[in-house]
Amino acid sequence: MAVDPYVGREIANQFRILEKIGSGGMGAVYKAEQPDMRRFVAVKILHPRYLSRPDLVSRFRREARAMSHLQHPNTAKVYLYGQLDDGACYFVMEYLAGKNLAQTIRAEGPMTPERAVAVMSQVCGALAEAHSQGIVHRDLKPENIFLTNLGGITDYAKVLDFGLAKVTEREMRPGSLILTQEGMVFGTPEFMSPEQARGEKLDGRSDIYSLGVILYELLTGKLPFDAAQPMEFIQRHIKDPPIPLAKRAPGRSFPPGLEAAVDKALAKRPEQRFQSASELGQALRDAIAPAHSQPPPAISAPPSAPPPQPNFSSSPNPPTPVTAAPPMSAPIAPVDQGMFSSRAALIVLGLGALLALLGTAALVAAIFLR
Repeated sequence: MAVDPYVGREIANQFRILEKIGSGGMGAVYKAEQPDMRRFVAVKILHPRYLSRPDLVSRFRREARAMSHLQHPNTAKVYLYGQLDDGACYFVMEYLAGKNLAQTIRAEGPMTPERAVAVMSQVCGALAEAHSQGIVHRDLKPENIFLTNLGGITDYAKVLDFGLAKVTEREMRPGSLILTQEGMVFGTPEFMSPEQARGEKLDGRSDIYSLGVILYELLTGKLPFDAAQPMEFIQRHIKDPPIPLAKRAPGRSFPPGLEAAVDKALAKRPEQRFQSASELGQALRDAIAPAHSQPPPAISAPPSAPPPQPNFSSSPNPPTPVTAAPPMSAPIAPVDQGMFSSRAALIVLGLGALLALLGTAALVAAIFLR
């Protein structure tokens, strides 16, 4: 077995490569240590066979600079980029422990809608920043979205491989080339947008289509099309509607808003999709909004105070009141005590007036009889 020439090598006088942890068509990724900072990092090195392609080397450098400017917490951080003594270009990135989405789905099966949306919302945030800077990823797939544990937060998503992204024309220097020749990674057929499959000019809405395919796979464990060969996938992306979620996973249920969001992300024409990653992320969150996020039910007014009960304190054995007892007989009109008081006063007043009159008469009679 051939020994990797980069294992054990020191880069930039501060990173020592420990082992190879991944490889792809454009190069390899290594785990390295940075003793001065007491941390591990990941080093991605462009394959030496591309050194004869100045256009690829120039593009790698240009896009490395663009990626180093991305600050979103869900984008894998780039600490340094440069060129080795043999001319090979490299990135020094944060080292992530965990699994990518492809590994997660293989090990655990489809995700719940809540978990899938929590992950994809983070990815939407990372892409929103990249798109605002004119960077289109072009190769979004489960392998390029990593789940790690950060600060005790599980399912913390990190978007990888922005270094292989396309920079849009408005971000390119005069005379730069948008490369289309054989040997360049354009994306993975299973996750390509229709316009990408046709070789058309791309913007951020192409990434949104790829996110729709990834979300579909997270929810069902399958892709939205049945195909055996890469070219079949490309043709189906261009012509065929996706298999509905409910038909793809008949034993699972999905919130209606989530199905609608997936369908919109997978629209064939870019103008029919979500127009930004932020818009897609918000639609996903709205689709599974928890019940407690709805306005609380109206609180009814407290019941009025019960009517005063008769006072039975004078009775040695006060009766127990019976609730809602039917009347035994017609109700007796209550006695108006005020009425009796008024009559008694009138009687007393009348008697007083009569006595006064009799006294006056007796006084007059006594005067005349003298």
